[in-house]
Amino acid sequence: MSTYTEKVLKMVKKRNPGEAEFHQAVEEVFESLDPVFERHPVYEEHGILERLVEPERQIIFRVPWVDDEGNTKVNRGFRVEYNSALGPYKGGLRFHPSVNVGIVKFLGFEQIFKNALTGRPIGGGKGGSDFDPKGKSDAEVMRFCQSFMTELSRHIGFQTDVPAGDIGVGGREIGYLFGQYKRIKNKYEAGVLTGKGLDWGGSLVRTEATGYGLVYILEEMLKDNKISLNNQKVVISGSGNVAIYAAEKITQLGANVIAMSDSSGYLYHEKGIDLELVKEIKEVNRGRIKEYLQKYPDAEYCDKCTDIWSIKCDVALPCATQNEMDADAAQQLIDNGVIAVGEGANMPLTPEAIKLVKDNDLFYIPGKAANAGGVATSAIEMTQNAMFDDWTFDKVDQKLKSIMVNIYDDASAVAEEYGMEDDLVAGANIAGFLKVANAMIDQGVV
Repeated sequence: MSTYTEKVLKMVKKRNPGEAEFHQAVEEVFESLDPVFERHPVYEEHGILERLVEPERQIIFRVPWVDDEGNTKVNRGFRVEYNSALGPYKGGLRFHPSVNVGIVKFLGFEQIFKNALTGRPIGGGKGGSDFDPKGKSDAEVMRFCQSFMTELSRHIGFQTDVPAGDIGVGGREIGYLFGQYKRIKNKYEAGVLTGKGLDWGGSLVRTEATGYGLVYILEEMLKDNKISLNNQKVVISGSGNVAIYAAEKITQLGANVIAMSDSSGYLYHEKGIDLELVKEIKEVNRGRIKEYLQKYPDAEYCDKCTDIWSIKCDVALPCATQNEMDADAAQQLIDNGVIAVGEGANMPLTPEAIKLVKDNDLFYIPGKAANAGGVATSAIEMTQNAMFDDWTFDKVDQKLKSIMVNIYDDASAVAEEYGMEDDLVAGANIAGFLKVANAMIDQGVV
């Protein structure tokens, strides 16, 4: 790194101790930017990095709620409004025991550049709580969401900050959150949340968007290198929205998904995963993926989910959570002949895994580009809300595909412009940075 990036990174680590994921996200972006500062010293002169790494606003609040036995519980809520240079803050809410301020800042920092890459007028933000919806009744989840939104409603709005879902926050939670916001504000402000139900302001394709977008950009990258997805063996970690709909789209394009996972373990079915059964287990019954064996006893199950990367495959799509693939897992994939890795989750590869993947010349798409389809379609939902209109599935899907192809083209072109041809990590980081940095300079020191 240059003296400038090293100085700011050192400041970040000193000012934000103990926030390893946040440090990792900042370092990953900074490693790409030295050629930009060499060519354009104006960014250093305007202190862009010092301003970028500091959120515009951080909100931490208490969330008291009552369980079904009448016991009072207390969780912690977060919202980090990171950067609004390109538009209102935009980013999901995550409900998971692992959520803390460092995790939220890492996700929000990534969101700045991801949102910039979509070309939509949206800034970067993120939020959530250490509440765990697993094992909770609908009534408990509703009471928690209502308490959470009672505080969050002070800070959001369709022109200010527009949350969406993430891990642990699906259609049920968005519905409860929206209902409480409407009650407090006495307004039907549809654009304040995305990921809504289709009958009350939601968009077609939003559920599928992150998974579909991942496959669209993967397909474009492989097509650019004269490789087809047809008959490729694919391993996908996770079994939430991203994993399920990545599996659906890549299967439609002729690939064969042979393994998926959840937090309890992974499933391997050599002849191909029955995706409709996985949907029934995870989306309808909220069950565990191990239940798949009740219908398909010939499938194999392992109770260590991180071992999924030991399965021989052509394409690996980590779609579960951050840092789920370490160097050992990446090396197993490489030894087994994998050709491509696409990040469906946010930062699922550790820095050591990324280095191995790049050093071995695999086709690799980082999450800030590969999983941008979700927020891109959220922005499309905001557009429909503003227009009081509903678009068809095909229209939204085509817009999503166009955005993902444009992200690939932009990242590829910028990487080549800065002498790093085919390095989509550098291309995505620089392309996103330039859009945000130029807007920050235009708007003055704010």
